[in-house]
Amino acid sequence: MALYDDAQFFDAYGQMARSRGGLAAAGEWHQLRPLFPPLAGSRMLDLGCGYGWHCRYAAEQGAREVLGIDASRRMLAAAAEKNAHPAVTYRLCAIGDYDYPPESWDLVFSNLALHYIAGLDDVFARVFRTLRPGGVFLFNIEHPTFTAGVGQQWLTDEQGRPLCWPVDDYYRPGPRQTVFLGRTVEKYHHTLTQILGGLLACGFCLEAVEEVVPAADTLTQPGMADELRRPMMLLVRARRPQRTPAPGDA
Repeated sequence: MALYDDAQFFDAYGQMARSRGGLAAAGEWHQLRPLFPPLAGSRMLDLGCGYGWHCRYAAEQGAREVLGIDASRRMLAAAAEKNAHPAVTYRLCAIGDYDYPPESWDLVFSNLALHYIAGLDDVFARVFRTLRPGGVFLFNIEHPTFTAGVGQQWLTDEQGRPLCWPVDDYYRPGPRQTVFLGRTVEKYHHTLTQILGGLLACGFCLEAVEEVVPAADTLTQPGMADELRRPMMLLVRARRPQRTPAPGDA
């Protein structure tokens, strides 16, 4: 059973600000939104679509076809309820199980899902294959400094105030156990070299690499000022190059 299909966990997730408020309540949206390529007339694949906020956004920006895949039945049911659109299809499918048809999509997008994947290189290769030449791969992944955090928790003083964000075993990629919404969750730590170097090794051209910084107007919210002390998310935009004409091509 997918983690998000656990009723208690799913209900707790539904109480998060980003779950209730959508993209406007997502702390990374002010940086992520400008990284989307023009969407009018495009085809977009969303890996780990969750509630489908980004699927509906793409459709409202003029995408002619959007496919959101997710391994959670509860997530997809919520997506169909909250973010239905004639141009959007939701499909029950894990990221590793999708067939990635060759040269089929103009944009492959993923938000906060790839840190649940052990083998990023395989996903990168499949995404490269399924993008049309000139297509874009845009994703948001938990930052390596965050995933290498010890328990992904602040070290605090006796009053519970954050002292520092301890990092350990940075150069040992692999599973990490953390507590999220009252449940022990397994994520995967990948170094920055693995993430960016893996894209380059597949043939992608990097177009943007941004660490998410809280928007200035959010810093008065509880805990937000501490988000300036270490990065939590990494935004990457990469492009599959246009096909190079073979010798003798007209």
